[in-house]
Amino acid sequence: MKAKLRFALYLGCTVQTEQYAYELSVREVLPRLGVELVPLEGASCCGHPLRNVSTPLWLYLAARNLALAGGQGVDVLTLCNGCHLSLCEAQRLLSDDGELRERVCSALEVEGLKYTPDVRVYHLLEVLHDIVGVGTIKSAVSRPLAGLRFACHYGCHLLRPSEVGRPDDPENPAKLERLVEALGAEAVDYPERLDCCGAELAMNYSDAALTMAGMKLRAVQRRGVDGLVVVCPFCMRMLDAKQDAAKTVLSDQSIEVPVFYYTQLLGLAMGVPKEKLGLELNLSPVDKVLSR
Repeated sequence: MKAKLRFALYLGCTVQTEQYAYELSVREVLPRLGVELVPLEGASCCGHPLRNVSTPLWLYLAARNLALAGGQGVDVLTLCNGCHLSLCEAQRLLSDDGELRERVCSALEVEGLKYTPDVRVYHLLEVLHDIVGVGTIKSAVSRPLAGLRFACHYGCHLLRPSEVGRPDDPENPAKLERLVEALGAEAVDYPERLDCCGAELAMNYSDAALTMAGMKLRAVQRRGVDGLVVVCPFCMRMLDAKQDAAKTVLSDQSIEVPVFYYTQLLGLAMGVPKEKLGLELNLSPVDKVLSR
């Protein structure tokens, strides 16, 4: 399929350091849907970890990435909920606070960069649902995931705070479910759908974070689904990589939930060989689904 859309692919930190499967699957499926992924040369951290330490430094890092994209004449595609929120919040604050904007722009000038507020920041969910479109994805499916049932996990930063402008309704999101159904699978609703994965607590309150992740996984398993679908590397870390640790904290070894990035399932439905989607990097029991 000839590429019609161009985005600077902003990977952030976590995707590049431990969640390689996300990048692998994105690079496999998006070009097949007509999306050209442009390298964002010289990109840095989005600044989110520094937000509560130094507002100017957070804004500088966020604005720097936006300036790099602006210099290439492309909008930004993010894979991480936290990165998307950080860049969007920075844009909003720089628009509202002229003094901060001037300070940040002066710092960028030292690098020969110019901040431009017109660069759009998209999350993968938006690009797939709103721009590529559910119909296009349905048309690209050659191996429907019929008979499989999946629960969806959005993650907190993708939906809140709503005043910043988030990719879906903060109280009743539906885009990920529509994308799952486009693959021929069933999207299963469950009361804990909007519960946090625990990632924000992981650094300082590990047991509390793992308890939250375990309770989420337990709730999903009780719905009798075949797996859980995520679109954020931090959520994947907690629900996939930390699943065994969560089971230990809850003293519940019965939890066995296969966890997938949406782009991995999309690739399978499009007929992409599983070896190209990084599925061997998933630490949850995904073979239970792949063997079907």
